[in-house]
Amino acid sequence: MKPTIDLKLILALTGVALIWGTTYLGIRVAVSSIPAWYVTAIRQTIASLIILVILMKQKELKWIGWSNLKRQILLSVLMVVIANGMTTVAEKTIPSGLTSLINATNPLLVFLGCVFLGIQKASLKGFIGVFIGFLGIVFIFRDGISDLLEPGYRNGILSLVIAVTGWTIGTIYSKKHSGKPQYIFLNLFYQFVFSAIVQLGLALVFSGKANVSEWKAESIFAAVYLAIFGSVLGYFCYHYALKKVSASEVSILTYFNTVIAIFLGWLILNEHVDLDLIVATVLIIAGVFITNYKKKAEIKAA
Repeated sequence: MKPTIDLKLILALTGVALIWGTTYLGIRVAVSSIPAWYVTAIRQTIASLIILVILMKQKELKWIGWSNLKRQILLSVLMVVIANGMTTVAEKTIPSGLTSLINATNPLLVFLGCVFLGIQKASLKGFIGVFIGFLGIVFIFRDGISDLLEPGYRNGILSLVIAVTGWTIGTIYSKKHSGKPQYIFLNLFYQFVFSAIVQLGLALVFSGKANVSEWKAESIFAAVYLAIFGSVLGYFCYHYALKKVSASEVSILTYFNTVIAIFLGWLILNEHVDLDLIVATVLIIAGVFITNYKKKAEIKAA
């Protein structure tokens, strides 16, 4: 019997690859005239309101309890406020393609963290993947160490390091303390509301009162795009795909995200793409693939 094609799954997987691949371009455009923390506050506020409407329409809006609230606040701090927020800050001075490539190393750090904490078994394959992936980082900076003397570039790289660290810790925490996710949109609602409040506070502290008259239309449109597509639709597609296929299979889409981000940065923003960046991209993607790759027998056993 011929297997039926799940069009909804195909659309969800395509959505994750395309939407999250375009968010780096969206962030770069948004921060061109809007302060970074205001971009994140706008993004999470709009996303919160959209999810609120969805939850109310489906009559699923409810209190999640103090223990779950604490978990969602911690995840919000690590993965939204720190990871998403500092990535947005970084893109003020760092090209979108380079940002996506450095963020792509996250699975390598998650592997190392999980091995260190005993959540995952160490494997030669995994360490080979990590080595190859970090060779890619060497290619990024081998001729550009002197660029770190430039304050804007250095601060951007430091912001990315903080962002990747936050996402890594948040991912490991999720693996260690969370089972199969329940009430996905309800949890996201609490995460986004909390992060919107915190990021608005950070915007007022670091950027002062919002001078909306200086915000360009394309930047405002990009911030709205990030909220609707990057935060709401992207997460919906991602979690729908997780219901149908394994997390390791969905994670393959991150490879496409990086390629799409670099291509769009080059095509639309005229970002420089040289041989070193291409080699770094191949090495990092190969490293992540080797680290995450599992045979069908291993997936069934897991």
